[in-house]
Amino acid sequence: MRNPAVSDGSLRERLRPYARNVDLYLFVVPALVYLFLYCYLPMYGIQIAFKDFRIGMGIWDSPWVGLKHFEKFLGNSTSRQLIWNTLRLSLMTLVFGFPLPIVFALLLNEVRYPRFKKVVQTVSYAPHFISTVVLVSMLSLFLDSNNGIVNKLIGLFGIGPYNFMSSSAWFPNIYVISDIWQNLGWNAVIYISALAGVDIELHEAAKIDGANRLQRICHVDIPSIFPTIAIMLILQTGNLMTVGFEKAYLMQNALNTGTSEIISTYVYKMGLLYNQYSYSTAINLFNSVVNCILLVTVNGIVRRLSDSGLW
Repeated sequence: MRNPAVSDGSLRERLRPYARNVDLYLFVVPALVYLFLYCYLPMYGIQIAFKDFRIGMGIWDSPWVGLKHFEKFLGNSTSRQLIWNTLRLSLMTLVFGFPLPIVFALLLNEVRYPRFKKVVQTVSYAPHFISTVVLVSMLSLFLDSNNGIVNKLIGLFGIGPYNFMSSSAWFPNIYVISDIWQNLGWNAVIYISALAGVDIELHEAAKIDGANRLQRICHVDIPSIFPTIAIMLILQTGNLMTVGFEKAYLMQNALNTGTSEIISTYVYKMGLLYNQYSYSTAINLFNSVVNCILLVTVNGIVRRLSDSGLW
């Protein structure tokens, strides 16, 4: 027979480490509550992607239709254009926007004047706090075909004017360039933090071996922050099919929808403007599944090439 006293004693021993850190666990509670209420609880509604949702009948009693809405989306001629537009914006942002914060952080880390370094860092990440509405308004003013500063400047060379905001060809470039400008400094913060943890003795040893500044960056700094780079790449690739809705929607007009119509804006229109709730949920679920597959695939590739990875 088990001794209750012994059992209670062992239980207290197991709970003692947690009791000592109870104040730290309390800090985590609001985040867990937020995740449960806004991330996990709404997943109950995913089932309407497989139903013909009717508000009067509710989610549970709406008729089951299986993969009807997925077949409708994938069989639609516009779906290929939507997927391509989304992928193009994501790939352009990944190819041009991912390496630049790393380069910027490496360059800023080499600055030997602390006051100048702080000013540059502050100026670079300040655009991150500009709201999307204000940013798009700024783009409209700067790129205006009549009075925009960009057309004024290129007009000095006898070029233009161009109606940039209404051009399908210019939309991806404007979107990506403005995204890089807005997030360059902010994305560099995590790499600057990682560089601050590089062992200074490695640099001293490299100097003794005759390595110049560029060689120390290539052979000391970059290998030291490579795990951080790998994790950030995995996370960004996992969001490859998720392009920001607000900015694309605000920049969109009747003349540039050929390249500005992406999955997130299409889901918004189908769901909230045309009340096709089941159809829009199916599209969004398809998008999430593709992102999940990409995340797992890239994480596996990175794990094989190095010891870094999310799991």
